Amino acid sequence: MANDPALVETVRGEAMLGNPHALYALGLIYAEGRGVQRSLVDAYAWLTVAVLHGDVDAELLRNHVAIDMTDEEFDEGKRCAANYQENIRAAMKSSTSH
Repeated sequence: MANDPALVETVRGEAMLGNPHALYALGLIYAEGRGVQRSLVDAYAWLTVAVLHGDVDAELLRNHVAIDMTDEEFDEGKRCAANYQENIRAAMKSSTSH
């Protein structure tokens, strides 16, 4: 995956529609810092949402990311995941109501 900030926004758009492959890709982008500042918190959060949307590979990468996280980062990652999941639900609901 290229180190391209424009690509990040494309992937984020697909992730916000609940696409599990895009959710995984966004987690990977944050885990590796490709086109964004590396963030274990965001990587963990997006990968958690990917797991919730059925991406089994995301759990392996999420566990790998979690190894390097502090307790505070882990707690923040869980909070972010819940927030992202709620935003995705809202986006999916609004896209189906039109």
